[in-house]
Order: sequence, then structure tokens, then C-alpha cells
Amino acid sequence: MSAMFRKAVRGFLGPKNRLSLQQQLGFRRAPKKEDPPHLKSQQKKEADSFSDKHAEQHQNLQKSGISPELDYQTLQTVSFRRLFKPFCFAIGFSGVSFVGASIWQYENLRVLTRRLIGIDGDFFRDRIHPPKAGQWRREINKFWQNLTEGQKVVSVIIGLNGLVYALWRIPRCQHMMLKYFTSNIASTAICLPMVLSTFSHYSFIHYAVNMYVLWSFSTSAVAILGKEQFTAFYLTAGVVSNLASYAAKVGFQRFGPSLGASGAIMGVLGLVCTQVPEAQLAIVFFPFVTFTAGSAIKVIMGLDAAGVLMGWKFFDHAAHLGGALCGIWYMLYGHKQIWQNREPIMRAWHKLRDPQQPPPK
Repeated sequence: MSAMFRKAVRGFLGPKNRLSLQQQLGFRRAPKKEDPPHLKSQQKKEADSFSDKHAEQHQNLQKSGISPELDYQTLQTVSFRRLFKPFCFAIGFSGVSFVGASIWQYENLRVLTRRLIGIDGDFFRDRIHPPKAGQWRREINKFWQNLTEGQKVVSVIIGLNGLVYALWRIPRCQHMMLKYFTSNIASTAICLPMVLSTFSHYSFIHYAVNMYVLWSFSTSAVAILGKEQFTAFYLTAGVVSNLASYAAKVGFQRFGPSLGASGAIMGVLGLVCTQVPEAQLAIVFFPFVTFTAGSAIKVIMGLDAAGVLMGWKFFDHAAHLGGALCGIWYMLYGHKQIWQNREPIMRAWHKLRDPQQPPPK
């Protein structure tokens, strides 16, 4: 039978009947060679060893109360090529964050300028807020007005973290929370969790400690950067810390879910300690023990580096180390290279926002 005839008949019958046609014409696909018994047993031992190692690592996280129990399938082996997509996402998300912060600052300056020159009402009259109706509203307004600019920004972050913590308590949301609010390079979702897991806490103690530390450094950090730049940096530090966690998990083949704001907070800590290394810090329960900020960040980074190398599993030490390095780099180089070169963005936004007005000098 000619090859042209076989091709015509195969196309007429379609792919569903292709196997029966091959059997009728005497053509059968060669059977797949099976692996030798000793190779099969070796592969089974390696798979069992990997599964036991992965289960042991995740069991340690569950015992700590920081990580929830997984209920979805994860990959067993991950190569470094899988880091390319998170790397591109981290760069893109960081760029969008700083562009958005630049536009946010422009809008704030625009409103302030228009009020000063009387276009949108008297500046001083608008600053005198009428009393709120109700005692509790007056108390809340008084509390809010007494907060520093940094504490106001961090209050919003604390509220978002509290909302995500409440979602963890809803049973119907568990699968969604595990997939999108925990970062795991072996999971099917790897990019969006790099952001969402920064606002996610499964344990109340984990949530309370992180928010307390963030609140403690909020005033200093926002005074250094401003609220717009601080917000962009906080989001960037969270994403970069998760990227460092991904790289460490692939490098050491230690997989498991990670969540929490610790990486972003370590970025804030690294930034403040680099800018004000002589500042005096103290331990919460031992206020009589004081030390400089420069010494504190060195000790913390040393412990996290040891945790990465020695495989300590209680915390995600790679995320902590990545966040701290992000904060140090940004204070030394990133602020000049990124934020101080935002003028073209603000000019382009001004041209789009007010095309009739000349750009500010």
C-alpha cells in the first residue's frame, strides 16, 4: 500500500480511528521499553525520600502555627528556569509601584497648590474641620488627627493585614487563601502570591508581632521617604523578599508555603538602620537593653544568613535576608537612581492631566 493512500485514508477516518487503521494494515507502534527493576526501585526511593523531606519541612511550619495545612497539589521538583517569570514580575510590579507613587505625589502637590492660590477654596478654612456628630466619631477623629503621617500610612497597612487575617478564619475561603495568599515556588500560582502573601498572616501572634514592629518604625521611615515613596518601597520590598525566598527554595530544594509581612518589614528595618545607624533601639520586654540600629541589622542579617545555610525552618530566613538587602540597597543607591529621576513621569502625567497648563519648573 502506498504512503499516499495510507495518508488519505488516515485523514478520512480521523485521529479517533487511527489506531484501528494501523492494526488493520499491520502497522503497530513499537512498545515502550520498560526500565530495569533496579532503576525502578532507585527512582521510587528518590521520590519517597523527596516526599518525606517535603512533608517534614511543611510539618515543622505547621507546628509553629505560622503556616496553614496545604490542600492543593504542588510540584515535586523545580528548576531555576521557573524563577524567570517571578523575576520579571518583580521588576514590572516594582516599576508600576514607583510610577503610581510619583503620580500620587503629583496629585497631592496639585491639590495643595490649588488651595494655596485659592482655586479650590481657602487653604486655612479648608483645614478647619467641622466637629463630627457623635461622641465616638469625635474620639476617632481626634485619635486620627494626632497620628503622625507614618502612623496613618501604616494604619491602612495594618487594617489590610487584619482583613486578610479574618479571611483565614472563613472555611470556605481556605482553598483560595492557600493558593493566592501563600507564596510557594512549587505551587501553580507564583506571581500574584508574591504581593498578596505580604499582607497575609495565619497566626494572630505572627500578625501582632509584625504589625507592632512596623508601627514602631513607621514614623522614621515615612519621615525619610515620604508617604508616597514609602508605600512604593514597602510593596517592592515585599515582592523582592519573596523572590529571594523562591531562589533559596529552588537552590536548596526546600519547598513549603511562606506568608507574612516580615520580608517587607525587614526592608523597612534595613532602610532605617542604614540611614540612621546610630539610633538607639531596645527589646520590647527588656527596655533596659539598648543597642544601635547599625549593630542590630548586622546581627539580624547574620542570623538569617545562618538560617538559610543551615536550613532552619521556623522562619523564612531567605525572605528576611532579601528584604533587608533590598532596604540597604535602596537607601544607598536606589533612592538616587529611581526616586530622584521621577521628573519625566510627573511631567508626562501633568501634560495628560492639564494639557493647557505649562509644566512646572
